[in-house]
Amino acid sequence: MDEVPEDWERALAIVAHPDDLEYGTSAAVAKWTGQGKTVTEVLATRGEAGIDSMDPGEVRRIRSAEQVEAARIVGVREVEFLDLPDGTLEYGLPLRRTLAAAIRRHRPEVVLSINFRETFPGGGFNMADHRVLGLAVADAVRDAANRWVFRDLGLEPWQGVRFALFGGSPQPTHYVDVTGHLRAGIDSLLAHRVYFAGLGAGFDAEAFLTGVAEEGGRQAGVEHAMTFEMIES
Repeated sequence: MDEVPEDWERALAIVAHPDDLEYGTSAAVAKWTGQGKTVTEVLATRGEAGIDSMDPGEVRRIRSAEQVEAARIVGVREVEFLDLPDGTLEYGLPLRRTLAAAIRRHRPEVVLSINFRETFPGGGFNMADHRVLGLAVADAVRDAANRWVFRDLGLEPWQGVRFALFGGSPQPTHYVDVTGHLRAGIDSLLAHRVYFAGLGAGFDAEAFLTGVAEEGGRQAGVEHAMTFEMIES
């Protein structure tokens, strides 16, 4: 695998739910914000359908706050919520239009998102919101650059995205050396305290992320790494 280039200043992370970034990507974000780069987060939903035992309105409030705290831990100051319905994201022009608008507003050099493949590394089936959102992000990068697409947005096209990175892909092509930044990534995942308690599964965030980072490091030849599938613009 090749190392992700770091000669850029602005990234935009677009994911489906609170906690999507914290399963590995946030450790890379901690490294980048520590270098003085700006990373902004855009969440398609507020994760309101994520805790079976709680009312969606209460979950919406709690998970939004947990995401803002998780972002703060890794140096992200701006978190935007698009307020799309959790659990029922649909691939199509409306979603591509919404995401292209976000890219045109924030004008990043790099876009970060989640795995759009059918499976996770190891073979587990990926959920619909992830697959839909990740694929729409890949297409929205191109949409945002085309001045003749979504002209009604009233936003100038943005052709400055160099590449998009998709975390958790079973087909990784690049890595980020996060040696020395794993602790921040773990702490950002632990910020989703109420969410994990609601799942009731006894999830060990530290063991999980350490295992992911060590496996990535073995593939990359460093101590700790997070891997990504890159699509170049």
